[in-house]
Parts: sequence; C-alpha cells; structure tokens
Amino acid sequence: MKHLLNLLAAIALLVWGTQLVRTGVLRVFGANLRKILARSMGNRFTAALSGIGVTALVQSSTATSLMTSSFVGQGLLSLTSALAVMRGADVGTAVMSVLFSVDLSWLSPLLIFSGVVLFLSRQSSTPGRVGGVLIGLGLMLLALQMVVGSTEPLFESDAMRAVLGSIGSDLLLEITVGAALAVIAYSSLAIVLLIAAMATSTVVPLDVGLGLVLGANLGSGVLAVLTTAKSAVEVRQVTVGNLVFKAMGVALVAPFIGLWLQHVQPRLPDSTSGVVLFHLAFNIVISVGFIGLTGFVARLVERVLPKAKAAPGAVRRPQHLDPSALSTPSLAISCAAREALHQADMVETMLIGMLDVMRKNDLQLAENLRKLDDTVDELYSAIKYYLTKIPTGALGEEESRRWTDIISFTINMEQVGDIIERVLIDIEEKKIKKARSFSQAGMKEIEELHARLIDNLRLAMSVFLNGNVRDAQKLLQEKARFRDLERAYATTHLGRLSEQTVQSIETSSLHIDLISDLKRINSHICSVAYPILDSAGVLAPSRLREKVADTAPAAMPPVPDAAAVPDRADR
Repeated sequence: MKHLLNLLAAIALLVWGTQLVRTGVLRVFGANLRKILARSMGNRFTAALSGIGVTALVQSSTATSLMTSSFVGQGLLSLTSALAVMRGADVGTAVMSVLFSVDLSWLSPLLIFSGVVLFLSRQSSTPGRVGGVLIGLGLMLLALQMVVGSTEPLFESDAMRAVLGSIGSDLLLEITVGAALAVIAYSSLAIVLLIAAMATSTVVPLDVGLGLVLGANLGSGVLAVLTTAKSAVEVRQVTVGNLVFKAMGVALVAPFIGLWLQHVQPRLPDSTSGVVLFHLAFNIVISVGFIGLTGFVARLVERVLPKAKAAPGAVRRPQHLDPSALSTPSLAISCAAREALHQADMVETMLIGMLDVMRKNDLQLAENLRKLDDTVDELYSAIKYYLTKIPTGALGEEESRRWTDIISFTINMEQVGDIIERVLIDIEEKKIKKARSFSQAGMKEIEELHARLIDNLRLAMSVFLNGNVRDAQKLLQEKARFRDLERAYATTHLGRLSEQTVQSIETSSLHIDLISDLKRINSHICSVAYPILDSAGVLAPSRLREKVADTAPAAMPPVPDAAAVPDRADR
C-alpha cells in the first residue's frame, strides 16, 4: 500500500508541475502567445510552426487547442488555419516529452530553489510568475524520479503483473486505458512521461507502452472536446476536427507498432527513448502527412457541426464569452472586452434609431428599440458574471486594470441603454400620441446633439479598445463642448418660448428633458476616458480652482446641500 501511495503521489506531482508551468507561462506570456498565433496564419505551414512554439512553452497541446478554439469562436481565425495550428501543437508536446526524458535530475533542485526565491521575493510581479514556472519544471523532473523509484517495488507483485498482462493482450484495451489516463490527468505530456518511466522500470512491456502512448494522444483530443462541450459551435469545430486527426493517426500507426519494435527499437539505447521517440514520430507523421487534409477535415466538421442560422431580425446574444478561455486569464479578458464592444454596438443601434423615431413618429420602431434594451441588460449581466469567474489571483496588474475598465464600460453602456429607453417612452407619450412636433430650430438642435453623441460613442469605443491617451483627452474635451451646447440650446429654447412659438410651447417639457437626457448619455459615454487618463497620470485630482479652495470658509457643514453635489454621471 505504501508503494502505491508513493506512485499516486508522484503522478499527482507530475500533473501539478505541468499545471504550474502551463498557467505560469500563460500568465506571463499569454498576450504575446496570442499575437504569435494571430500573426502566423498566412498559410497552414507557418500556422503549424506557431503551434509547435506555443505548445512547447505552455507544455500542453490542450491549452493551445483551447486558445485556438477561442480565436475561431471570435471570428479571428478560420477553422482550416486552426486545425493547422493543432498539427504543430501535437509536435510541440512530443518535442517536450523527448526533452524531459533526458536525465536532468541534477537540474530539479536548482530549478525549485531558484523558483521559490523568485516567487517569494516578487510574488505579484513578472519575475515572481517566472519563478512559478521554474518551480513547475523542477517538480516535473522530481516527480519523474519518484515515479521510477516507486514503480519497481510496486509492480514486482504477481497480482499487479497479472493485471498488466491482461492489458497487454489487447491493443484496443491499451489505447482505451491510455486515453482514459490522459483525460483524468488533464495532460497527455504527463502520461507519456509516466509511461516512459514505467517502461524503463520494466513495469510494462515496451509494446504495451507504445499502445498506451497512442491512447494518450487520442485522450488529449477527447479532453479538448469535453472541455469545450458547452462552448459555441465554432469553438467545438476545432476540437472535434483535432480529434478526427488524432483518430485517423491512431488508426494509421497502430498496425505498425510491431515494425517499430523490430526495426527501430534495436537502434535506440533504452525503453525510455523508444517511448518518447515513438510519440514524437507518431505526431510528426500525422502532422506532416495530414496537414494537406486540413481543408477537407474542416469542411467535414462544418457539415457534421453546422453553425446555427440566426432567425431574420433576431438579436445576437453573447457570442464572445467562451467558457474554455477562463483557464487563460489574458484570453478571457480579451473575450470579455470583445463582448463589451458588442454591447456598445447594441447601444449605438438604439441611439441611431431614437432619432428616426422622433423624425418619423414610428411607434413600432420605438417598441423594437425598447426591447433591444433588454438585450443590452442581458449582455451586461453575462459579461459581469463571466468576469467574476476569472480567478483574480491569476491576473497581473495590467489585466486587473483591464478587468476594472471592462466592468466600468459595461455599466455605462447599460445605463445609456436605460436612458434611451426612458427617452423613447417620453417621445411616445408626449410627442407621437399627442401628434405634436418640434419646431424646425428645435429639431435642428436635437439633431446636432445627436450627431455629436454618435461621434462620441464611436470615439469612446475606440478609446476602450486601444487605450489611446490622446483620444481619451479628446473625449473629455467633447464632454465640455457638449455641456456648453446643452446650456446654449436650453437658452435658445427659452427664447423661442418668449416669442410664443406654438410648437416650442407644446413640446417645451419634452425638449428640455430630452437635451438634458442627451447630456447625461454623453456623460456616461465620456466617462470611458477617466480610467485611461488616470492610468496615464494626466487626470487632474479636482476641477476646483486654487483661489476657490483658498477662499472657502474654514468650517464646512457636515452634510452638503444636495443641490451642490454634482450628478454622478456628470463628473
């Protein structure tokens, strides 16, 4: 029992080390890895090379699969290119298994010691996260030594040898067991290294080990499919297509295990080399041999898993919040940002339609736009819930700031949608149903404010996306201009009332409320600039002039007059 516990502990440590390396690399280099993948999609061969590099860093073809699937789900990558990336990802995992199979026992204590020093001294910084990666690498090497040490006494028993003998009597059973182990361990790399250690200790015959290796490769594909089971169809197409390639590879290579043992294995120094090089050869064969079939497999998968066709006039619900991206914080933050822009698109549609309602007195359009506010609210709730599922401890300083910016942006867009809904109700009740109309001058003022709102909303979306400080400053300048225009137009409206303009008298209440609501909408839109300017250190702490502060009375009342407190949206 003691030896069994030691083996289970060694396996758990190996899996945990792999997890530390994967999450650490994604936290430090996640954004750069995404850029590498996005820029290498010119053809399927460069895509495959990028897959090799990224997977070698993150130590997991499953992680690369989830990252690539998310790109497809966001429309940034075609299914054919994504499958080409996965051909390289499998080779990357195999290369790392060869590297770890070399005797690097001397390196394990050095990596663990260096990693712990970096992690404890600078835990929340990039060097601290690099230290976490070093700890993971050291634990993987240490775990491999523990596996070798614990398997020899455990598998000397007659009962265990009988169990292993029953597995070795059926290649299909070997593949099934290997696949199950890869799914349970969440890492085909860890299982391949475990199989290599067991083969070296003569715990399992080499032919059984090679069958288990084929199963581990198949299991990594099954794992990705299970992980994305609840994702969008575009995401599932990538993992299903990758599983098709793995299944084809297993079916092609399995009959030739005997040839490998007869002609290749005698030229290799030991069983460990036989296992990891067989794993590498398998992935190179299916990657190079099948890369020309990526287009065919993509069409096949699209036929089996077709994209759902949206009904005419239907509003698209959350489309970028990929659950499989939550394990990669930088990628999940990107998904949430794209969904926030989708929410802003809905708000822009409402804002543009609001002017058409005023011009054409279209009650049906007003009703449709008010229903659109429900979609804006649903997107806000979905984005907020999605962001809360991202582990905040895994976020760096920049990602944490971006997390806050997204929350702030979606809150403002949701409030803009609510204001537009109330404006539409007022237009219906006070203008359309009473058959009233604005004066020509009044309508021109509203159109001028509306045009500025549209421009400012689009500028705010650009500021949110790019974080450009100059554009953020321009947005705040537009806020001041809009406020001045609102005051000027309120004054001119009062002038028309004094001139006894009938249309102005009939719509006076609606007109004053409308331009005030437009100013509130503009304040919410322009507030997108505050986090950007604050991060850049160019936001003034207060708008109060020094002279006013110097001449203020020394004793201030404990509770200020409500009229003196500026509106939250007009900061």
